[in-house]
Amino acid sequence: MLSIDPKTLPIPQLHGYLMGAVGPRPIAFASTIDKEGRPNLAPFSFFNVFSSNPPILVFSPNRSGRTGVTKHSHDNVLEVPEVVINVVDYDMVYQMSLASSPYEKGVDEFTKAGFTKLASTVVKPFRVAESPVQFECKVTEVKELGQAGGAGNLIICEVVMIHIKEEVLSAAGTIDQQKIDLVSRMGGNWYCRAHGDALFEIEKPITTLGVGVDALPASVRNSKVLTGNNLGQLGNIETLPSAEEIAQMKAKGIATLTEEQLHVEIKKLVDANAVKEAWTLMLASDLK
Repeated sequence: MLSIDPKTLPIPQLHGYLMGAVGPRPIAFASTIDKEGRPNLAPFSFFNVFSSNPPILVFSPNRSGRTGVTKHSHDNVLEVPEVVINVVDYDMVYQMSLASSPYEKGVDEFTKAGFTKLASTVVKPFRVAESPVQFECKVTEVKELGQAGGAGNLIICEVVMIHIKEEVLSAAGTIDQQKIDLVSRMGGNWYCRAHGDALFEIEKPITTLGVGVDALPASVRNSKVLTGNNLGQLGNIETLPSAEEIAQMKAKGIATLTEEQLHVEIKKLVDANAVKEAWTLMLASDLK
């Protein structure tokens, strides 16, 4: 494994490692306005949600790695501490990329990239009509992390109004992750589309308490057939099979299977999300 002291790297190389490893990163398509009323629109992938109560979003327009100059978005929120953070879906990703061009201050990226301005209801900056979700925000703090090139500037924003297109909502009124079709940033010129087979669900153990991987037989924990994900699925079960279920499995004549064959069968069941059945087979086979 390559081990690197970040202080020994040129900033562009360090930036490349960070961007290539930390991803996919959500995109804050930030609409701001300067004290003269001129709009600005720019995307930032140093971005996320950090609190629900109060609702807080944070994005970071870094200083130029070449010149150390701050971004127009950073300068604007110091003049007018408001921003609209528009989320980016696949249908607008190429226009969004165009808006990231280093236009001179005062150039309207809405016009350059072909986006439609929508008046906000609480803040001064415009919303992007094409965005499926738009967050109107008040800037509560700007935390500058340094003065050199590549230094970040944390723009801490409190959401004061949310606009959601109804076509991305599910029947239950939640945002449908298939319908919203979000994109995110990877390293270099790469993006990621959260759509189709790229999406998968894992039930979050918020109110459940799994038995844990340490409850598995040693041969299963050290299996060359089962993956780490398989072990995680097996460890997430709350209740083990009953003695009756184990006896019924034993009656199927599994004693003739080798340990490797048992691991293969367990994996098939886990991959089919039949985790309890996998445990039943495992316990019925008396794996050590």
